[in-house]
Amino acid sequence: MRRYVLTGAPGAGKTTLADALRRRGWSVVAEAATDVIATEQARGVAEPWGGPGFVDAVARLQRERREASGAPGVVQVHDRSPLCTLALARYLGRPPGRALVGEIEQVLREGAYQRQVFLVQPLGFVTATDARRISYAESLAFARVHEEIYRRHGHHLIVVPPAPVRTRVTLVEAHLRRLADLPPDGAEGVPDPAYFT
Repeated sequence: MRRYVLTGAPGAGKTTLADALRRRGWSVVAEAATDVIATEQARGVAEPWGGPGFVDAVARLQRERREASGAPGVVQVHDRSPLCTLALARYLGRPPGRALVGEIEQVLREGAYQRQVFLVQPLGFVTATDARRISYAESLAFARVHEEIYRRHGHHLIVVPPAPVRTRVTLVEAHLRRLADLPPDGAEGVPDPAYFT
């Protein structure tokens, strides 16, 4: 299994990029934090990220999704990884909990994620959602924490600059094919109209 991570600032377009890659036929594993937030907000918790168990809940869901995903030999794209969750803990000023520490130790020991990580750069704005209540300046600071943590853990960051979705998809696909030693896509350069956004 070759797992490649999309990381970067909140609101930088990672999930839009991941969705476009999925439409192009790539195996994509969704971000966990947004789903944890949505579940807790449905229970009446307005700001779940303020709770003491939030970071570990994200780490547990990430582990479940990683363990349930794909078959050997498959190339996958993960919208964030446990190192992103560590960045979240640092940004929130909290020590990482037992579940997160255990997950990070395991994925680093097993080499569960590839060392090449896609750093999706900010678009110049952040669109607020129920799960994302952060200013653009705060998102930039949060992005720097992600970058620092990935570099500290020996990852090579592949920059995905701000650009239209189709341009980003073409760039990421080219890197994935090269990194995973896959043949070129005969349709490359003819993107699916579904992601012209």
